[in-house]
Amino acid sequence: MLIRLLDIYSIILLIRVLMSWVNPSPFNPIVQIIYRLTEPVLGPVRRVLPAFGPIDLSPIVVFAAIWFLKVLI
Repeated sequence: MLIRLLDIYSIILLIRVLMSWVNPSPFNPIVQIIYRLTEPVLGPVRRVLPAFGPIDLSPIVVFAAIWFLKVLI
């Protein structure tokens, strides 16, 4: 069950990454839901990581953490 939730969150996170390339309207309800689901995890990671210019590495760190959790489970 927990692995399934981590898989679903990984998909939502991947959608968030793909949306950053397209720059959708922030007023779209689906975009708002995806931001609300991912920002509580990405925000703290983003604050800890050093800045790499316009490149955001926080999704990579979160994907790695999800993979590590799945291996532990």
